[in-house]
Amino acid sequence: MSFWDFFWLLLIWLPLMMMWAFALLDIFRRDDLKGWLKALWVVVVVVLPFFGTLIYLIARPAGATAAEREALDASGRAFVAKYAPDNAAEQLRVLADLHDRGKLTDAEFQTEKARVMGASASSQD
Repeated sequence: MSFWDFFWLLLIWLPLMMMWAFALLDIFRRDDLKGWLKALWVVVVVVLPFFGTLIYLIARPAGATAAEREALDASGRAFVAKYAPDNAAEQLRVLADLHDRGKLTDAEFQTEKARVMGASASSQD
């Protein structure tokens, strides 16, 4: 086996075959696709191995499996827990800043202000 044969095998064909196999496995793992749509994707990926796989991976939505949805939900909750203000004064400051910048209408500002003030009053009881 020459160097170039080895090069094409390891750096080109092997990654393409792995991508193709992972795409086929992913099609069967998804719970948001019905049977006939899964069959159509399998046909597209098998008949057009490179382009079909590329099209599938580009068109695939995030959160296509239950595990992905759980991971997205957990990361969203972690982000909110890390960056959301945890006391009423900070929440009111953020609301006032959003209102001043025009991101909140007067009605939205009053509603959120009442919610924050009600939450802080109930936590002090």
